[in-house]
Amino acid sequence: MIRSLAFALAALAIPVAGQATITAFQDTGSLDRAVAAFTGRAIGEDGGAIATVDPRLKLAQCPTLALSWHGPGHDAVVVNCTGPEWRVFVPVRVIAAPPAALAAASPVAAAIKPAIVIKRGDPVTVEAAADGFSITRDGVAMGDAPAGGRLMIKVDDKKPPVQAVAIEGGRATLPGWND
Repeated sequence: MIRSLAFALAALAIPVAGQATITAFQDTGSLDRAVAAFTGRAIGEDGGAIATVDPRLKLAQCPTLALSWHGPGHDAVVVNCTGPEWRVFVPVRVIAAPPAALAAASPVAAAIKPAIVIKRGDPVTVEAAADGFSITRDGVAMGDAPAGGRLMIKVDDKKPPVQAVAIEGGRATLPGWND
């Protein structure tokens, strides 16, 4: 009995032909070094990776890594492997704009923002007109809108709101109709 148990244990220890072998995993430290080389910044610096790649990741070994920026804001580095297919996004510490640049940009943005002519809760007359007829309906604005902006107007409590285009304070038209 003991002999057969020992033989069974020995048989389990011998690998069987065709069995999958244990594969090596990608070293996450090499990914950190590749991202640092790509960004030109160390981990934790402005423009560099926010943190190291999680060492608990078990990625298949990759012979060639391809790195690229993610999005127009360059907020992450994308590390791609095409051999065994996988992809990792490494967040990057975005370089903050200096306060002087933000202060200079604020007045320009404020000047571009159009004035609100209809505010939420305002009474609004919705109009639709063409040659030979016109129709109006009173309602309440469900949001804010500048002249030419779209908003929803509640004209009947039992029906869904209608979409309208703000003309001026208290006046709106249905989209596609002359004002």
